[in-house]
Parts: sequence; structure tokens; C-alpha cells
Amino acid sequence: MSSLEVTSLDNKKVGTVEIPGAIAAEEFNANLIHSVVKWQLAGKRQGTHMTKTKGLVSGGGKKPFKQKGTGNARQGSTRSPLMPGGGTTFGPQPRDYSFVMPKKMKKTALRMVLSYLIKNNKLKLVDALSSDGKTNKLNKQLLGLGFKKAVLSDLSSNTKLNQASKNLQSFKFLPSDAVNVFDLLKYDALIISKASFEDLSKKLLAGKQ
Repeated sequence: MSSLEVTSLDNKKVGTVEIPGAIAAEEFNANLIHSVVKWQLAGKRQGTHMTKTKGLVSGGGKKPFKQKGTGNARQGSTRSPLMPGGGTTFGPQPRDYSFVMPKKMKKTALRMVLSYLIKNNKLKLVDALSSDGKTNKLNKQLLGLGFKKAVLSDLSSNTKLNQASKNLQSFKFLPSDAVNVFDLLKYDALIISKASFEDLSKKLLAGKQ
């Protein structure tokens, strides 16, 4: 197994950690990554778009004009799609865009992205992501690690880090159980605590033969 350097938040080396072989050796598959990103974005869509059909448009109780003698096509209701202000035929209706993605595919895709970040020196492993809740101080520490844009990850119990990172436009905090393919690709780097890396690795390797 290959190893990964562990640094302090001041970017000083403090040790190394072994990278699980299943993560280090995972080959990048663009088709699978695309499928998982598509699944994530589909789940975020609200699907609340809607147009009024003939039955939802108000009015229509009176025939617009007499049946014969006007030279116009006969009409029985102002709610008809053929009339100005009438209903819409086959317009969009509320729907759920989400679909099911196998857990094995999601785990594999996340291992691929982690492997990609490690191979391209875009993953920084920190012994502890401690914070006093001050945004400005945290921003200076993160920039000192060499990334201008990255995902921060620690255990969900680190509420101070979450608080300090909320106003940072270039950094996004995610607990280890919320690290996902889309955000890792969007921010193109990962700054992760040792505890969070171990927790994430354990979940990604669970059930893998």
C-alpha cells in the first residue's frame, strides 16, 4: 500500500498514513462518474414547474360566441388551448426527477475521485482541523495549505469548523458521511482530517471483496 503525508494545519509534516489499496488502485471511469453526478443533480431538482391545463384555467362557463355565422371556427369554451388565455396542452407538470442508483456504483465512483485527487496531489491530509469559529483565521490557515478552493471534511461533531467555514466562498465544509462526487469535482481539491479520512475509508471499503 502507498502512503499519504499527514500535515498540521500550519502545513508542517507530522507523519504518514497508509492509503487502502482499494482506493489507491481505483481507475478513473468517466462514464460512471458522469452517471453518479447526473444522479446527484437529478435529486436536487425541485420539479415544481407547472402550467395550467384546460381544467385549471378560470372561466369557460359561457360560449365565447355563437356557433354559426361569425366566420370563425366554432368554440365552446374560453378555456380551450386554442383560445388566448386558455389552458396549455401537454405542458410541464410537477414531477420527481430522482432515480435509484446502486450503492456499489456510488461507492466505486467516490473511491475513483479520491484516487484521482491523491494521484494529482489535490488531497491534503491534516492531523486535525481545529477551529475557534473565526472565519478570517480559518481562511488564512486554509490558503496556507496551498489550495484556493477545496472541500473541507471532518467529523460531524466539529461544529466550530462548520461555523467558521459558512462564509467562505471558496471552501465548503462536509462531514465525512456527506462527502460526495459532485462537490469534490466542483471544488477540485479536498482538505480532510485524519479522523474523517479513516471514517470515510471504512465506509467505502465496507462489503468490498
